[in-house]
Amino acid sequence: MEREKRRKTKIGRVVSDRMDKTVVVAVESYRHHPLYKRAVRRIKKFKAHDEQNTCQVADVVRIEETRPLSKEKHWRVVEILSRSEGKDDSALYQGKGGR
Repeated sequence: MEREKRRKTKIGRVVSDRMDKTVVVAVESYRHHPLYKRAVRRIKKFKAHDEQNTCQVADVVRIEETRPLSKEKHWRVVEILSRSEGKDDSALYQGKGGR
């Protein structure tokens, strides 16, 4: 009689795969600005568990919320939706300054 909770899922682009079994996924969303009545793009980065180390930079992946795996890692990669074609656009998601 126990009901399973629905887990949150998000779709984003891998911006870093340098850690072992961990990828950083940038999820892009648009919010409506209350004063200026414009769409504002928000980018939030999540650390996600990648068990087989199959994700590469610029892959589009679906991540799912899970129990805490480490201090900052609470998501896991469910599937890779599209593979990167060799182009690296991670500089777009590096934050202020593009470093």
